[in-house]
Amino acid sequence: MTTQTVLVVNSGSSSIKYQLVELGTGAAVASGVVERIGEPTGSLRHVHGGTTTERELHIPDHGEGLRRVLSLFEVAGPDLAEANVVAVGHRVVQGGMAFDGPVLVDAEVERKIDELSALAPLHNPANLTGIRVGRALLPDVPHVAVFDTAFFHHLPAAAATYAIDREVAATYKVRRYGAHGTSHQFVSRGVAEFLGRDLATTRTIVLHLGNGASVSAVDGGHAVDTSMGLTPLEGLVMGTRTGDIDPAVVFHLSRNAGMSIDEIDDLLNRRSGLKGLTGHNDLREVHDLVESGDEDARLAVDVYTRRIKKYIGSYAAVMGGVDVIAFTAGVGENDDIVRARSLEGLQGFGIEIDLERNAGRKKEPTVISTEASATTVVVYPTNEELAIARQALDVVRDR
Repeated sequence: MTTQTVLVVNSGSSSIKYQLVELGTGAAVASGVVERIGEPTGSLRHVHGGTTTERELHIPDHGEGLRRVLSLFEVAGPDLAEANVVAVGHRVVQGGMAFDGPVLVDAEVERKIDELSALAPLHNPANLTGIRVGRALLPDVPHVAVFDTAFFHHLPAAAATYAIDREVAATYKVRRYGAHGTSHQFVSRGVAEFLGRDLATTRTIVLHLGNGASVSAVDGGHAVDTSMGLTPLEGLVMGTRTGDIDPAVVFHLSRNAGMSIDEIDDLLNRRSGLKGLTGHNDLREVHDLVESGDEDARLAVDVYTRRIKKYIGSYAAVMGGVDVIAFTAGVGENDDIVRARSLEGLQGFGIEIDLERNAGRKKEPTVISTEASATTVVVYPTNEELAIARQALDVVRDR
């Protein structure tokens, strides 16, 4: 049988990340990133067959960026014409209530993604640009949109609903949409398989911890709660975002500091979280500061892990218990300090990790709880590109 591949494209505001995924093995045949689009000097990095090809040049827009990507496939391999590309899968952050799963892209889908930009102004326009450029440059391959919000589309009403005037909420589409859904779905299903558990009877808390961070409660394979809300600002403390905060802080800063809505938006999204507390959004640098005796950094780690612990307790209560806790994404997979601190003191809830098992970075699924722990704790590396590729293939097969 001929090997099939899917080209996965994640188009950001000033970057394009991509990966050519071989569906049989799940391996990345090639991957790369285009960065600093629109700046005087941009960069490209393409990895294939153990060889990294890099370029520095002016990349005026996403169209030129993707054209350069396709030329790198020609120069550095593999040849897309011979790679049996059956689909191009595009990551889209916000699907609103319009999309509860991946869809084949057409003009109407593009229109709806554009319409939903009001709910994700930093993401959807860039995602849509990648789709339009991709369809223009690769017109003979089906393009599929895969939405971050889809896994949370059917949240219970009590979890998705904010307690504000219902007419205002309905008019302006104010509800909890969540984010990182592709990762939460991939990890919750993968963990059950890894542990040999029946997904239908497994209660899992997934901790997707990266620069952006979110947590979900997954009961029987279905999301029943999640920390991110109308936007990715709500929930856990993140690299540059506040996470949960009293909304009256906005009124206070407007009235007493004279800050505009845009200035407060910038503060809460880009100058808060770990960066606001320590000046650094990278936890590795924060840990270095802690080691040097920096009390602000020590407090930041306390605030960061305490918020995670609160969500674990909350979601265990929502599901009436928890069978599995899964750490994933950049911090979740690589930061043993955060993992240990987040679960510290939870032995009374049947959660106990083995410090030796927990030590170090984890590139493979790894159980880090003790044999006596009633709740199994796992580090399970996420692979959003593979998840997008698989969903894109499902859509193409069903056509």
